[in-house]
Amino acid sequence: MKINFAAFEQANVLVAGDVMLDRYWQGATTRISPEAPVPVVRVQSQDDRPGGAANVALNLVSLGANAGLAGIVGRDDNARILDSRLEQLGVKTFFDRSDSQPTVTKVRIMSRNQQLIRLDFEEKLEAGESLLTAYAAGLENTDLVILSDYAKGTLSQVQAMIQLARKAGKRVLVDPKGHDFSIYRQASVLTPNLSEFEAVVGECKDEAELEQKGEVLRSELELEALLITRSEKGMTLIRENLAPIHLPTHAQEIYDVTGAGDTVIAVLGLALASGHDFPEAMMLANLAAGLVVAKPGTATVSMGEIYTALHSDTLLEYGVLPAEQLAKLVTMAKNKGEKVVFTNGCFDLLHAGHVAYLEEAGKLGDRLIVAVNSDASVSRLKGPSRPINALDRRMRVLAGLQSVDWVVPFEEDTPAEIIAQLMPNVLVKGGDYQVEDIAGADTVLAAGGEVKVLSFVDGVSTTAMVRSILDKN
Repeated sequence: MKINFAAFEQANVLVAGDVMLDRYWQGATTRISPEAPVPVVRVQSQDDRPGGAANVALNLVSLGANAGLAGIVGRDDNARILDSRLEQLGVKTFFDRSDSQPTVTKVRIMSRNQQLIRLDFEEKLEAGESLLTAYAAGLENTDLVILSDYAKGTLSQVQAMIQLARKAGKRVLVDPKGHDFSIYRQASVLTPNLSEFEAVVGECKDEAELEQKGEVLRSELELEALLITRSEKGMTLIRENLAPIHLPTHAQEIYDVTGAGDTVIAVLGLALASGHDFPEAMMLANLAAGLVVAKPGTATVSMGEIYTALHSDTLLEYGVLPAEQLAKLVTMAKNKGEKVVFTNGCFDLLHAGHVAYLEEAGKLGDRLIVAVNSDASVSRLKGPSRPINALDRRMRVLAGLQSVDWVVPFEEDTPAEIIAQLMPNVLVKGGDYQVEDIAGADTVLAAGGEVKVLSFVDGVSTTAMVRSILDKN
């Protein structure tokens, strides 16, 4: 998958929601208090970070985007700290500054990288016309809107905010809260975690039930898409008239899940604003989430980290593989945002036409799978005199081509079954086929993939080569 870095840097995203200041007080713990059975922390350092909706904005600027931030803050020292941090990082603010409401602040007492207690300073926020005015000003120069709801009150007029954005022609992504998602009707995308989703639709016993209830919710709320984050089970993307997409988590180590949802919606929104489609945006968001949970506290990821993870091949094998092992590698490749291309054939006598065809197929994505008919399958299709070369030899030759990443055998007369197992992004066939006549095309199209028909090199074929050899003898 190729990321358009220039598009990321040119994107303008407005974030609106519950703005907070996250304070981390770190220190050593060596004794128990004589006043009560609690540890005494000798505070040695303090770290102030923008949190809540402000952390979404930080994720955007860390990836090179231009971010605006609308929300409610008080006229207090904590607001001044937030202003300073956000200005330093290049976030443009559209704040409703309240004389009566304090800036939402969370203080975390830390020792030896463990959180001992969290102290919350907050009151229920009341959003008025002044916030809508500030928000509307932020809409003027933005490509996409993210609404970050932490149930503090900033988004009490969320429906008005959605309609203002939609009237301005902007896509609206929402990180929701609460038991009533109807308030987010006509947003473009909702990104609940699994517990938030099940609090609204009820418990899902399996993926089939999750998909069914997800589609009902998506349809009722008139959403483009519903992205459900499922912790160690990854993510599920649900769209109208397309098969759901499930991605396993990319996290190798989980240190702290604080702010992971902020990273997911920030990367998803930025990718969509930069021209990526939903599956690609989902893959990037999943990759970023796996990186951020390995960091302590409220954190962000950089484009360099995403690029490195995206192009790391240390976990991927190549060559001839059984279908079960290949299915796992295909999932890993997709999880990294790579486009997987699939083609198939007998490839009995490899010739220049085959090589040209496979090179062209390989250019359609990042990984090329070649599925090869077994010896018995070739005999059924071509007659008892074929194949000329046994399966293992045919596969070894194909695996040696630069354009081919993976080679896998199949026993059936058509590759429909293995296509359903591997679920490539692009299915390629050579010849003069109609798309509807290609085995496995319906499966790939239903999953949101593509089907391409490529031309073979004229005058070159295995049958012609065999005839030429026989005629010379």
